[in-house]
Amino acid sequence: MSDRLEIDALRALVAISTHGGVTRAAEHLALSQSAVSHKIRRLEQSLGCTVLARRPGGPLFTDRGALLLDYAHRMIGLHDEALAALATKTLAGVISLGMTEDTTTSGIARILGRFTRVYPEIKVSTRTSQSLNIQSWMKAGELDVAVMQVFNSEVRPSDVILFEDSVHWVKSPDLAVDPKASVPFISFDANCFYKQWAFSEGRSQGHDFRKVFECPSAAGIQSAVRSGLGVAMLNGMHVTPDIEVIDGLFPAPPGITFVARTRVKKQSEPVKALIAEIAQEIQSTDPLRLVG
Repeated sequence: MSDRLEIDALRALVAISTHGGVTRAAEHLALSQSAVSHKIRRLEQSLGCTVLARRPGGPLFTDRGALLLDYAHRMIGLHDEALAALATKTLAGVISLGMTEDTTTSGIARILGRFTRVYPEIKVSTRTSQSLNIQSWMKAGELDVAVMQVFNSEVRPSDVILFEDSVHWVKSPDLAVDPKASVPFISFDANCFYKQWAFSEGRSQGHDFRKVFECPSAAGIQSAVRSGLGVAMLNGMHVTPDIEVIDGLFPAPPGITFVARTRVKKQSEPVKALIAEIAQEIQSTDPLRLVG
């Protein structure tokens, strides 16, 4: 076993985790797939253990690989922070960041605070809204970076995957729901992508939903659900023990993925540094501690 770990090999390992495989990691690193595979093989040889599981449909990493990945996040973070703090040429610029409410709690605020300390010449301006609004702002060229949730089928090859979550139909335990009658629906706002999916898929299967409450915050939706105002769709991190998950009555919701998305022409070095900081923190920590 070697007594050193190559930072580039660790970076390749993190890229495989971030982008969901060797092929996408190679695209992100601007390397060939064989070059990334070679780095991982050398890493495995130096450690004397296997880190990639290499089983179709199974987890990406072995148990030792998952353990190494945790160390890799921390080592790369310290490595890059040291370079940023000691470099004679500092990064500078202005970044327009869009985020959903799910990603604007204290964990992300802490990440942004550390980022501005490490890169004092980079100014980050943040806007918060629902995912569909953020996507519209991105399309209009108003954002450089979007951190948001999308349905799994909408993830792009260029997206940085932060984490995945499930979506559930929910209600108060005290609310009786008749799927054959008009169903009261609690919505985030007029542009809520849960509502759009629910109304479209539900009506295609004979359900009639009517909006009875609209609120832009997850806390407000939770409160309305607990009060028995109607049914709602919530991602797993917001389903608490006092909220009942509805199974079998309505169409099964698709999974969602939280991603960091950039405009191709805006992938500047400051933007890359910000995404790397967010991805590293989220992927090395329980996402529920950051966004729940």
